[in-house]
Amino acid sequence: MAGIIGKKVGMTSIFDAEGRNIPCTVVEAGPCVVTQVKTVSTDGYSAIQLAFGEKKEKNTPAPMQGHFKKANTTPKRKLIEFDGFDQEFNLGDIVNCEIFQEGDFCEVVGTSKGKGFQGVVKRHNFGGVGGATHGQHDRQRAPGSLGASSWPSRVMKGMRMAGHLGNVRVKLQNLQIVKVLPEQNLLFIKGAIPGHKGSIVTVLK
Repeated sequence: MAGIIGKKVGMTSIFDAEGRNIPCTVVEAGPCVVTQVKTVSTDGYSAIQLAFGEKKEKNTPAPMQGHFKKANTTPKRKLIEFDGFDQEFNLGDIVNCEIFQEGDFCEVVGTSKGKGFQGVVKRHNFGGVGGATHGQHDRQRAPGSLGASSWPSRVMKGMRMAGHLGNVRVKLQNLQIVKVLPEQNLLFIKGAIPGHKGSIVTVLK
């Protein structure tokens, strides 16, 4: 699927032609450099590898430095493969947000915000027990029973319990691009997308 790598800038709102206030997420999409072109004859499939974000040369392994020099570019932070582009790309070409148009629908892939170790009320939307009266002692947000004691005498797999929340790969589909600013490499996507400000996201056509 064709797409581009970007960075989440933040959220804002814009007005459309009818005067409606639309909440949007601003994504700095590109410019991305083509660092590898894969073909069916050499790799068994066709795709292009895009690179985004600057990285210090001292923090880049020597093999990767040679990989970037083949494309005549500086070391990059993120590498992702894409396929399904309508046009042909060569090594070192630049891909920017002009591949999208206003009104297009896209998919956004990112890493959700990490929330650490959370209880069942926040993690699984448990309602908790009733009021704090009738002998209830610090049980308002407790998970309750975890299963029968006699059989199977163990906690079944998939039991909703407290644990790590967030910091996972999330894909949102059918998001609309409401504005494109190619001179600033900015995409305005309707609604919210996963990740914190400054996080790397992938926008797919």
